[in-house]
Amino acid sequence: MDAKIVKGMILGLAVGDALGVPVEFESRQVLKRDPVTNMRAFGSWNQPAGTWSDDTSLTVAAMDSIIRRKRIEYRDVMENFLKWYERDAFTATGERFDIGNTTRSAIVRFSRNLLIPTKCGATDINSNGNGSLMRILPATLYLFGTRGKIGADELRIIHEFSALTHGHAISRMACGIYSLIVAQILNGKNISEAFELGMNDAKNFYGIDKTFEKFSRLCDENFAALPEDEIRSSGYVVDTLEAALWCMLNTDNYKSLALKAVNLGKDTDTVGAIAGGLAGIYYGAESIPAEWLAILKRRDYLEKLAEDFAAVL
Repeated sequence: MDAKIVKGMILGLAVGDALGVPVEFESRQVLKRDPVTNMRAFGSWNQPAGTWSDDTSLTVAAMDSIIRRKRIEYRDVMENFLKWYERDAFTATGERFDIGNTTRSAIVRFSRNLLIPTKCGATDINSNGNGSLMRILPATLYLFGTRGKIGADELRIIHEFSALTHGHAISRMACGIYSLIVAQILNGKNISEAFELGMNDAKNFYGIDKTFEKFSRLCDENFAALPEDEIRSSGYVVDTLEAALWCMLNTDNYKSLALKAVNLGKDTDTVGAIAGGLAGIYYGAESIPAEWLAILKRRDYLEKLAEDFAAVL
């Protein structure tokens, strides 16, 4: 896989994340009055402009593990997550300042050797935040890059990668659907084609599973035409996936997508990261505004990480 694809993914994800960090939890109404148009400083987490959060940190931690092990090794990935949680590794500024409850609980269970890594993620219905979806792209790109597809065997690994922190079927399926759409982009399809073909693949893989009903809106041929007020941008993984894909379908460049995603409000950093990673793969790193990249924390580190990751594929 071309290093440009990986570079687009991690920079696109990190920039979307960083745009959203200062306004996380803000309502859509507030952001309509004072929309994000550029990198901001401080705000919700009192961080310097260009600072990325747990979304990028956990993605970076997963990439680092795959680079070192040259494969997906669940225990090593979790060891990296633990380094991030306990020692502030893989952070933008040397400080971990955000973590979801489900992710925290899974890492703590792992640290206490209570369960094997793929059983650490909670499986109750209330543990379906977006914490595994936001870090799934390294697994997706690794599997596609080394196997040339995302099929049934690859989806099983995607599900297990989710289950490190989020083990419920809804979270695992969200990661699978996202990965199937990414695979179509990597196959050279345009956005609308990738969405349609990816969702057709999802229907084939998941259609008989009752859980797939949670994603019924994505199967509607008029999904992209939904008005903004029907798009939710909460931390619930189905809402996040819908919001990111809706933004992708309703924009035609990285900048417009990232700003649309962040200005939906609520879980701004994660919607921005998930939409941004997808857009970075499709449009490329060169599509990201230079003034945003200039402010992005640890940009050189992220670019070197992308090169090292691509070398494994």
